[in-house]
Amino acid sequence: MSLPGGSPQPSFLLASLKTDCINKPFIQRCLDLVRVIEDFPAKELHAIFPWLVEIIFGSLDGTIVGWNLRYFQERINPQEFHAALEFLVPSGAMMKLVYKLQAEEYRYDFPVSYLPGPVRASIHERVLPECPLYHNKIQFPSSGGLGLNLALNTFEYFMFHFAICLLTQRNYPQGLHFSTSDSAYFILVDKYLKWFLPIEGNVPPPHSSNPGEAVPSPAPRSPTMFTSYGSHSTLLKRHISHQHLVNVDPAAQEIWRSETLLQVFVEMWLHHYSLEMYHKMQSPHATESFQPTEEHVLVVRLLVKHLHTFANSLRPEQSSPSAHSHTASPLEELKRVVIPRFVQQKLYIFLQHCFGHWPLDASFRAVLEMWLSYVQPWRYMPERSTPAISDQNRSVPEKWAPFVQENLLIYTKLFLRFLNRALRTDLVSPKNALMVFRVAKVFSQPILPEMIQKGEQLFLEPDHVIPHRQHRLLMSPSLGGSFLSSWQTQITDASFKVKSHVYSLEGQDCQYVQMFGSEARNLVLRLAQMIAQAKQTAKSISDYSPDSSGSQSFLSWFGLNSPDLNGSYTGNDLDEVGQDSIRKTDEYLERALNYLCLIFRLNVSQLGQLTVNFGSSQDENGRNHLPDCEVSDDGLVLTSLGRYQIINGLRRFDIEYRGDPDLQPIRSYENATLVRFLYRLSNALNERFADQMGALCSREDFLGKFSRYHLISSPPKRRSPVASQHSFEPPTPRIRLRFLASYRFILYLLMIYVFCFLFSFGTLSSTLCLVIMYFVYASILTLLAERRKPHQN
Repeated sequence: MSLPGGSPQPSFLLASLKTDCINKPFIQRCLDLVRVIEDFPAKELHAIFPWLVEIIFGSLDGTIVGWNLRYFQERINPQEFHAALEFLVPSGAMMKLVYKLQAEEYRYDFPVSYLPGPVRASIHERVLPECPLYHNKIQFPSSGGLGLNLALNTFEYFMFHFAICLLTQRNYPQGLHFSTSDSAYFILVDKYLKWFLPIEGNVPPPHSSNPGEAVPSPAPRSPTMFTSYGSHSTLLKRHISHQHLVNVDPAAQEIWRSETLLQVFVEMWLHHYSLEMYHKMQSPHATESFQPTEEHVLVVRLLVKHLHTFANSLRPEQSSPSAHSHTASPLEELKRVVIPRFVQQKLYIFLQHCFGHWPLDASFRAVLEMWLSYVQPWRYMPERSTPAISDQNRSVPEKWAPFVQENLLIYTKLFLRFLNRALRTDLVSPKNALMVFRVAKVFSQPILPEMIQKGEQLFLEPDHVIPHRQHRLLMSPSLGGSFLSSWQTQITDASFKVKSHVYSLEGQDCQYVQMFGSEARNLVLRLAQMIAQAKQTAKSISDYSPDSSGSQSFLSWFGLNSPDLNGSYTGNDLDEVGQDSIRKTDEYLERALNYLCLIFRLNVSQLGQLTVNFGSSQDENGRNHLPDCEVSDDGLVLTSLGRYQIINGLRRFDIEYRGDPDLQPIRSYENATLVRFLYRLSNALNERFADQMGALCSREDFLGKFSRYHLISSPPKRRSPVASQHSFEPPTPRIRLRFLASYRFILYLLMIYVFCFLFSFGTLSSTLCLVIMYFVYASILTLLAERRKPHQN
């Protein structure tokens, strides 16, 4: 980028950069930006910083796409991908610019209207939000101003825009398949977490503007991000005008960037539902104010996994609450409280919303895995480079009992919510069966059910004297003080801890449903019956599938047999994925059933009886009988179970076409022009030779039998539960040529002629051989059909 000598005006620098965005390739623009950041003083860079953030992350309203980091992948453009990462990583040029401007204490406005709903509502009501991230930053509009703003320092402004980039609606590039975990945005989230919340060591110091010069931390006028969650809390709502300055513990300055990043991520990604809003959302008439996407959930799971690893890296001597105040570093203190103080409440409400409002499809797997990641902190130990699923024979360490008890609702209530979801899904689908298997496997880990049951027992113990509303103190931050200031007295009563956890999330008057109570047990038994039904349905699909049928007739090779247009099963995705997925479905469901027996100590023979009872309702071909019905004066009426079976594709009425086969809708495997031509030809032949065909079919010799076999269709089998009210007239002989319009028939016929030509057969001789072979084959079938006829009912 060429600039005139001397120090240019900020407006000229900004105009030059905007011109470069249009005229220069991406990699060259990145190199130019690196030089600008290195060469220009903070005063000039201050003017271009908001524009640069918008160009990278896009505008808040979504009109400017920016670099589109969420769809930026290495396999599409590796050079630009690595250039963008190199510029944005924590040790890159962009973060150097952030620290350079941070030293000058510049402030940037961030509109309150783009904050999460609960925070936005609180600020508009002139009530100070609980999270200290917003304290001393709310700016009232001047006369004629438009709306409220947050006055953020450079680092906060950058992180707010980076976090909200995940939530802003962008145009998805058409025709390309993207993997979220391979996107530049996902990789940057991972790098920021590992840099600012390190597993080993301390947070690396920020870049210096000059060699040997340290960049100062924020001035004490904006340090409320370090607010403690201690004994100075108050339940009185603070008016927004009461934002006051506080003295900051100097030791807390060491981790101000770590805590800021954590609070921004949690606030922007999880805090979209307040407790009050969550309770309102339990109403069936409530409407959603925010709908998370699968990509959003995957990034939150990455955050959860890293925070578990971060918390588990706490040194053993610092994990004890009694050894924290004088010997632990600020980062060690943050590790000790990062899950309960920052994440637990907001994640629980976020998960509750997802479990209640997510579509009943396979995309729920992302929500499921995020939940399972949170309830298994023992999987994410720092000594493991990559977390692996716990060995089923390995018990959950006893030291995790307090974590299970203090997160009881996330284990029990969400488990029951999942059971209710599973009862409304099609378990014949291998993706749905896999989700049931995953949950059952995780909760069946040795000792984990006992830990959960112990937590429920602690909650159900008779209440001790709990001060009115005191449970709110345990999860609510204070409005003043330092992050490292005095902590509240540690609670030693395990029962009080569990009750406080439940009441803080569900309210003092919550109606707790036990995971190991009778109601939940009934749900598990219903799910076990559904699993048995789904296994039988999968087996029937497998038996009915053409791939598994070894008794196809010779006619089917040529497409001469009539296709079964009524018997195709379309209730799930097994038709497309084949026999392997059917076997996987059966395996997943079988193992899930075994795991459920382990969790709830069910009698295997009792569950086996469910399978036997359901299996007795199968016909000789393994296919389901009718949905559950009851006899009434008006005939058979579907029960609630029968309606449920039909909705979920577990059973169905076998509806078949009983009209003229030639008038059925044209299928995708047929040529429409040929179907219509052959129908007119068949009608003409039937009208012309009706008397002759009738005379042939009335004969009792071989010619009559041969004619009846080809010209008279067999009556359809009665599959209705109600006896037919109509008397069938004797079928009339008809010529049906529709099979000639099948693409498969045409293809096979061409292949036979090509094969004959290879052996020097001409067209006439090939046709003659084909007619003779078919005549012999049809004669044999005619004789066999006549022999079986006396034995048919």
